[in-house]
Amino acid sequence: MATFDLEPLDSLTVTVLIDNVTDLLATEKGPVKRLQPGITSPSTQPSTTLEGGLGFDTLLAEHGFSALVTLAKGGRKRTVLYDTGVTPGGMVENMRRMDLSPKDVETIVLSHGHFDHTTGLDGFIGAIGGRANLPVVIHPDFWARRRLAFPGREPFEIPSTSRGALLGAGFEITEDKRPSFVLDGSLLVTGEVDRTTEYEKGFPIHQALRDEEWMPDPLVLDDQALIANVRGHGLVVLTGCGHAGIVNTVRYAQKLTGVDKIAAIIGGFHLNGVVFEAIIPPTVAALREIAPTHIVPAHCTGFPAQVALSAAMPEAFVAPAVGTRLELTAEPE
Repeated sequence: MATFDLEPLDSLTVTVLIDNVTDLLATEKGPVKRLQPGITSPSTQPSTTLEGGLGFDTLLAEHGFSALVTLAKGGRKRTVLYDTGVTPGGMVENMRRMDLSPKDVETIVLSHGHFDHTTGLDGFIGAIGGRANLPVVIHPDFWARRRLAFPGREPFEIPSTSRGALLGAGFEITEDKRPSFVLDGSLLVTGEVDRTTEYEKGFPIHQALRDEEWMPDPLVLDDQALIANVRGHGLVVLTGCGHAGIVNTVRYAQKLTGVDKIAAIIGGFHLNGVVFEAIIPPTVAALREIAPTHIVPAHCTGFPAQVALSAAMPEAFVAPAVGTRLELTAEPE
């Protein structure tokens, strides 16, 4: 397979806009900073029960994921939004509290079609005003109707995104299973991820409606990651849920780019719950072998996997939280 020449960046900043956890006391670690409005910056909201009538305007946590990616290359600053969280207004509200503007976003990449990664498009449309006229990069299976078939319970259909609503808002939708560049070769979207490990078998209770019939859909083939290459640091791999398997995803990023060094892995690893607990040990062992400089296991990774990753890679491990920011600047050549 031919590799993609992912141009090294002069700098990269990844800011977590939505995650399952908020933590006002989260500590900073090297290039990993913590944005904590109301604590580290003046941001308040009215309160009738506090002396002085003001309380901290802190960040909101919700079961979902979203990150803002800002990069510099050749003296130009560019911005990409990766996923948008689970409620219409949570992501844009956190952006306001962190003094970030939705209007700076040039491209949106959606990791997959699940609603906890897409619903924030609603608030985003309202925040930018008028027609969006922005590219949105997705896999063709993004639109599929899905449901979860829990044993002993009635299947539960999960909300899916309306194609008509996005087109009506003015988004320019690009569907591709293959890897693709965004922002003139600055970032790489994996497209459909190769499944190569024997233990990352997907989401067994996941189903999709195909030809008017509900069919098993454990692989969630629309799952895709975003990759950056920062000069002197290596790859930064950003994943929404990691339904393809976080090890599969990182190895595929290495294969696509021909770059082995991993600066950071950030996002959901989908290791939470009884179904996935059995694959935590081989996943942690493989990630330890990959040896990322920083690992931020967020959203659906789950506490048992986070504990195991922290124990196995204490120097690399970063406790996830809304407002976590990775800042990397290119090393001198």
